[in-house]
Amino acid sequence: MLAIEDWFRRLYDASGINFTYIYDGYDRVRFVAGVLLTLELAAICIVASIVIGIIGAALHGSRFRITNALIRGYVALFRNTPPLVQLFFFFFVLGGLFTFPTSRGVFQFSNFTWAAISLSVYYGSFNIENFRAGVESVPRTTVQAAEALGYRKGQIYLYVILPLALRFSLPALGNTTVSLVKATSLAYTIAVPEVLYVSSEIWSDQLNVPEMMVTIMIFYVSLVSILVFASHKLEKRLRIPGYSAGR
Repeated sequence: MLAIEDWFRRLYDASGINFTYIYDGYDRVRFVAGVLLTLELAAICIVASIVIGIIGAALHGSRFRITNALIRGYVALFRNTPPLVQLFFFFFVLGGLFTFPTSRGVFQFSNFTWAAISLSVYYGSFNIENFRAGVESVPRTTVQAAEALGYRKGQIYLYVILPLALRFSLPALGNTTVSLVKATSLAYTIAVPEVLYVSSEIWSDQLNVPEMMVTIMIFYVSLVSILVFASHKLEKRLRIPGYSAGR
């Protein structure tokens, strides 16, 4: 490790190419912290958006008109407005409404929390449509067979429809997940110290914008490549031999 640090330090001295987070301990600590926070934000939003998608898709098929109307309205609202605008709305508007004094001081959600909520709600609206399409791809005969075996509606959805719908919606779900991971960089705009934010702090201190931008590009390309690879492996693993949607 010391040899690598010395090599990059000599590279800077000789050419001016300055990857300071490799040989400078302070910059390395805050850069790694930014990477970890980005991964944490992405993981939370992926799980939350999938949960929203599953619940929303189930409610979308409800026999109650008001429930269907609410889900359709939610999907239309969040799919048709920019995620950055939504992030600002959550942070500046709802953030002010959810700020109030307590016996221990002023209660308010953190910047990270609002970023997680905003991105989860936004991509949850896409996952509702992904799962809904998957549910509609489950053959009616499969549902009828479950009904004939005495399964209740909730059991049919949980044990029959949902596992098949998940398989059918995996390609669209993978695309949404990749888009979500890239969108975590929007948290920069409300001062969440993720990888782009800490990189901007480093290049402000060290004046090494090209080096940090190259690093960020490599980071996101690597992260997305891993996600795409994992998504394709999962699709192959969960594929049902001789069975396809709509059969």
